[in-house]
Amino acid sequence: MQSTKALAKLTAQIEALERRARTLRANARASAVRKIVAQMHEFQISPSDVKAAFGAMKPIRAKQKKALERPVPRRVVPEKYRHPETGETWTGRGRAPRWLAAAERAGASREQFRV
Repeated sequence: MQSTKALAKLTAQIEALERRARTLRANARASAVRKIVAQMHEFQISPSDVKAAFGAMKPIRAKQKKALERPVPRRVVPEKYRHPETGETWTGRGRAPRWLAAAERAGASREQFRV
């Protein structure tokens, strides 16, 4: 019973805070619009000027988005090590391949497989 009352009280507080947040956002937006209109008057900017400038920005954003979607070409890393019998190669990056690790465990030097 008590938890139900507490939950109802919290719900009421949340709703009150959400109303207050909406009011603050609306006031901030209205203030921003007033500032924009004042600057438009000050610099003699018409709504059509703003519309043209806003429309001109869209293709730039689209181009930037396409540029970001393109995959970045990967650089080819030359091989550093080659297995003499199988011809398997390794660039020296990442974990050593099994054939090289096994050869090293058997006493071979990594330099013996250098290309």
